[in-house]
Amino acid sequence: QVQLVESGGGLVQPGGSLRLSCGASGFTSDYYAIGWFRQAPGKEREGVSCISFSDGTTTADSVKGRFTISRDGAKRTVYLQMNSLKPEDTAVYYCAAVRNLFRLCVLHPSKYDYWGQGTQVTVSS
Repeated sequence: QVQLVESGGGLVQPGGSLRLSCGASGFTSDYYAIGWFRQAPGKEREGVSCISFSDGTTTADSVKGRFTISRDGAKRTVYLQMNSLKPEDTAVYYCAAVRNLFRLCVLHPSKYDYWGQGTQVTVSS
């Protein structure tokens, strides 16, 4: 079955950087999109960035210019490089996946079928 495993979270000072990884397994083809989402205490889950099967990307305005999504050549690991981190970036970060052939991905959590367990990112001095 499909499994997604996140890693790379932790505590970082404001202005610092982290790179999250999402390892995907169980897919029988490369036709799927991966998205990164986050959820802070008391807030709804929100989309951060996603990458389609053809490497088209969509990024939320709140992190544009600071966060970059990418995937390795084998298309089995997706990364979220987070720079210039702010305290408001503190949240549990989840990766999610959906099988489709769309060249562009969307940042609506309801569109994704598979979810990882999440990794905590805390930005604090």
